[in-house]
Amino acid sequence: MEISYWSDIACPFCYIGAARMKRAMIAVGMDPFDLKMKAYQLNPQAPIETDQTMATQFAASHGMTDEEAQQQFAHMSAMGAEEGLHLDVASAIPTNTMSAHRLVKWAENRLDKVAHQEFIMKLYKLYFEDYVSIADKAVLLQAAVEMNLPESEVATLLDSQEFEDEVKQDMLEAQQSGVQGAPFFVINNKYGISGAQPYDYMVAVLKQIQEEG
Repeated sequence: MEISYWSDIACPFCYIGAARMKRAMIAVGMDPFDLKMKAYQLNPQAPIETDQTMATQFAASHGMTDEEAQQQFAHMSAMGAEEGLHLDVASAIPTNTMSAHRLVKWAENRLDKVAHQEFIMKLYKLYFEDYVSIADKAVLLQAAVEMNLPESEVATLLDSQEFEDEVKQDMLEAQQSGVQGAPFFVINNKYGISGAQPYDYMVAVLKQIQEEG
């Protein structure tokens, strides 16, 4: 069974959904490290630098009151806690994720599947749990070096636009497939699961597909 999902590093439901899908894959006897991420940007126009946090931006950008935004943050944190994640969405710095996506694409051919998945989760954690700018080259470089990726090659990549076309191709594929948000999981290029659905639902879908053979 092949499972891929469109995701943005800046998407809390993608962070939660990825962890939840991996748990569901384990439950049905699959290797959770076979989950493949495709790039998706919720806000391609997000700035490289900003002095805002999600707490100051979220309500206005989603047409909510501050109170409604806080309720959403609490809901996301509770969902994350179910998967052992410690999300503080309000403290996240809403910057552009293109460089992070480019780095993920580049690293795919340099890390085994286990390390590559760990790297992706590291980037999620930096954004939602460490509250650093995921657009900061120094942050991305340090994260890559911690995965034993060659510092000079990573620095060269981050100073270029390499792999931007591959990221944009993933987003074009999403658009052509009718995907309008993230996360969006695709199983065997046939079945779709939209959003961070409940764990039991994910397990049920995977079991049904396995039974169909």
